[in-house]
Amino acid sequence: MITGKNYIGNQLSAIGNKTYTTFNPELNEENTTVFTKATSDEINEAVALSSEAFKEFRKVSGERKAAFLNAIADEILTLDDLLIQTYCLETGLPEGRAKGERARTIGQLRSFANLVAEGSWVEATIDTAQPNREPMPKSDIRKMLIPLGPVVVFGASNFPLAYSTAGGDTAAALASGCPVIVKSHPMHAGTGELVASAIIKAAEKTGMPNGVFSNLNSSGIDVGQQLVSHPNVKAVGFTGSIKGGRSLLDLAAKREEPIPVFAEMGSINPVVILPKALENRQKEIAKTYASSIALGTGQFCTNPGLLLGVKSDSLSSFIKSLSHEIMKINPSCMLHPNIKKGYINNKEKVISQANISVTANYTSEIKNNYAEQAIVSVTGKDFLENPILHLEVFGPFSMVVQCENEVELESIISKIEGQLTGTVISDDNEVSEYSEIIAALQNRVGRIIFNGVPTGVEVCESMVHGGPYPASTDSRFSAVGITSIKRWVRPFSYQDWPNNLLPKELQDDNPLSIFRIKDGIRSK
Repeated sequence: MITGKNYIGNQLSAIGNKTYTTFNPELNEENTTVFTKATSDEINEAVALSSEAFKEFRKVSGERKAAFLNAIADEILTLDDLLIQTYCLETGLPEGRAKGERARTIGQLRSFANLVAEGSWVEATIDTAQPNREPMPKSDIRKMLIPLGPVVVFGASNFPLAYSTAGGDTAAALASGCPVIVKSHPMHAGTGELVASAIIKAAEKTGMPNGVFSNLNSSGIDVGQQLVSHPNVKAVGFTGSIKGGRSLLDLAAKREEPIPVFAEMGSINPVVILPKALENRQKEIAKTYASSIALGTGQFCTNPGLLLGVKSDSLSSFIKSLSHEIMKINPSCMLHPNIKKGYINNKEKVISQANISVTANYTSEIKNNYAEQAIVSVTGKDFLENPILHLEVFGPFSMVVQCENEVELESIISKIEGQLTGTVISDDNEVSEYSEIIAALQNRVGRIIFNGVPTGVEVCESMVHGGPYPASTDSRFSAVGITSIKRWVRPFSYQDWPNNLLPKELQDDNPLSIFRIKDGIRSK
């Protein structure tokens, strides 16, 4: 059952006296469980245990790490209805969403388990010695990826399972051999604590070292700041706002030993609707995008917040159709009153700008913490000249930009901030005529969708969930899929090392039977 305490390694702890509760946005009332904010002593204890655990955990075999990750998945499933009910009480999200996100979380854990059990992810590379090489001998050099050390993961407000306590960052870090300290999100501390209990049980059952995982509660920012500043923390994972991610990035950079912060932050996910597509099926596109904009009350980092097209009668008709379709959708609950407040403030900030045309704005009476969807329109010139219009409005909101021509469309794409996704809506072979626009879009995003919607992120090896700043702090990495493990490791070389003292991944006879590159040839 939920205790309202912190997990410090394998033990529950609550020595502080500052407490808080979570909130039920659907019922508009506080939940009853009281959570205790982690103290400085608890933070230091968690990091000390994590540092000690790293000495052993970094050497744990892929098979044992896989058993640990699979056990976490099993223990989460054992939580059953209690987890689902707690999730719903703390988010206002429906049971179906909770079960879907749990399935995604389980899938992520098992995919990383498969990855480390097989073992080739370490990218073992061997260049054998050439002692007779002229004009000078060549040493034997062998390289592989090794874990960084203790990682701090911040839970995300909008994904209490898949991007939080046992979410993608945690699963990837544990798979790499890095112990994890989670700074639980205060909006769903109960959900986080249940998942933390599952991770601890899995660690004990599979013989992982004490301190391989800790979960710390806090309703403010100081616990997170202390964790990021701690000299024994070696990397940070964050999913949230640009303000929050940037503050952590700056804090980590100011340390005596700067550390990487892998933050996935804001995105308005531009959608380019080409002229023929608008002319031939604007009503169909409008209906599809109204649903995407309102999906999950617009609380997805891939929400399509910016729709771009060239001025035409078809674009005008599309705006009317989109506005009509989105007004037909019943408003739904946001995650928290603070998120609803932020949505209203940012929406009003955009709407109040000069030359903004509000084409849809739900005004009927709604329940507390529900969000009124809106569509606005603006010219390409005004969008280019007013950076406030580039603001991410986190919720069921989207802006249609009417460009004068293709030149202005390309200019807008080239000048918008980095994004997680870009989408192209095209008919026939129309897209082949817009290569410069596609190239400009590719330069600003991490993923391009063709004739679809950006909402929905498939968890697979080919997925890139990241992009140029401020979509993420490092566009070279994905926050989703098994390749995200590369954020928590570094390359390391052994030179002229005795074969029997090398890691198994690099030994001559390849005892793990993994794929390796040896003298330029990849094989087992």
